[in-house]
Amino acid sequence: MDNHLKKIQNTLFNSPASLTIAGFLILIAAGTLLLMLPSSSSSEPLNFIQALFTATSASCVTGLSVIDVGSRLSISGQIILLTLIQAGGLGIMTLSTMIILVAGGKASLTNRNIILETYTGSGSHTCSQMLKNIIVFTLFIQALGTVILFFRFVPDYDPGMASYLAIFHSVSAFCNAGFSLLGDSLTAYADDSMVNFTITGLIIAGGIGFLVITEIWEAFRNKNFKFSRLSLHTKLALLTTMVLIVSGTAVFLVMEWKNTLGGMPLQGKFLTAFFQSVSTRTAGFNTVNTGQLSNDTLCLFMLFMFIGACPGSCAGGIKTTTIATLTLLGASRFRGKEHAQAFGRTIPENSVNRSANILMLGAFVVIAGTMVLFMTETSGISRISQHQGFAEIIFEVISAFGTAGMSMVITADLSFTGKLIITAIMFTGRLGPLLMGTALSRQISSRIKFAEEDIMTG
Repeated sequence: MDNHLKKIQNTLFNSPASLTIAGFLILIAAGTLLLMLPSSSSSEPLNFIQALFTATSASCVTGLSVIDVGSRLSISGQIILLTLIQAGGLGIMTLSTMIILVAGGKASLTNRNIILETYTGSGSHTCSQMLKNIIVFTLFIQALGTVILFFRFVPDYDPGMASYLAIFHSVSAFCNAGFSLLGDSLTAYADDSMVNFTITGLIIAGGIGFLVITEIWEAFRNKNFKFSRLSLHTKLALLTTMVLIVSGTAVFLVMEWKNTLGGMPLQGKFLTAFFQSVSTRTAGFNTVNTGQLSNDTLCLFMLFMFIGACPGSCAGGIKTTTIATLTLLGASRFRGKEHAQAFGRTIPENSVNRSANILMLGAFVVIAGTMVLFMTETSGISRISQHQGFAEIIFEVISAFGTAGMSMVITADLSFTGKLIITAIMFTGRLGPLLMGTALSRQISSRIKFAEEDIMTG
């Protein structure tokens, strides 16, 4: 019996990837049990699938929900939800290592490797240094967001409720979770500059990656900030994020000028377009009715959600540097160059291969999830109705994979099986398909290489 348990333990915890998955599973299981308690609900307790879906969505900082968390959950339930968001945003291994260090213990080599691989991708920083930066930046940025939101909410609510709403939305925005205690998300503040810029600032800070924040902070602290001196990763992360935000704002304005933006003042149109361009990729807050968006805008949203934010951040998706690397590779090959190059540097072959693997695995998860969900949700429905529901289903799947939290209001109407499928996709999207594949595959190195033979492509 002991040997069998040891084999199971070795299988589950034989790598940082497996340990990270196990940590998130434990977090989700604990959250599910706590949300099912009668004290967590303001009315009848959540059933299993409601609690599991909500706990997974919070732990994976997605924002999709089968319930109205503002009215269905009690204060204690909302605090549990917020704790899951914070723990999932920072990463369970980050929190466990922090607790060990605070208690005077020594973090294991595996835990240190997980933190460095997750947030830096290398050993450029020590574990304790990176952990300190993560906690300090997180608390500082969330506190700043809380203060700003408090002064905006206090005219509309009493000081206690304004403080509570400010804390909840600041943490939710920074962790790119998209959960809101307001029934209509932030549509009531669609033309409010303070709320819009504060929330988008928190989303960008949480989605840019802790390594990027650390590098920029250190450059400013040493009074030698120059864009040319930043690492290639930081340059690509910042440039790709800026391009996506600017292009998304412009395209949204063009596509929705006479639709959802119709009747708004000029400032409100630009503010709404900017907010949706930032929020759509990762956070899921919205200031317009998603169900009224045009089809071309929905296509743009799906592309943005699939890309997501930056590596080492609170967000999901295939990541900005992945799409940047593959774009640079295509541009280089088009110019007759063999390797992907940017800012006078060549991107290593293993990074290019990893980006291609992430793209393919991400596409597989979305396609497979859409096909299975389509079978479970449209059985017995006419072909015309099936065609009409295709956009809603694929939008939901991509939103779950990118942990974006956007929905065309079909989440609560999914079947039991459909909710389980979306739950699994949210989990995969938060941890990353490549990490999941690495954890579930056996590490086999072979010295055998077969003879090469060319094939026709293209």
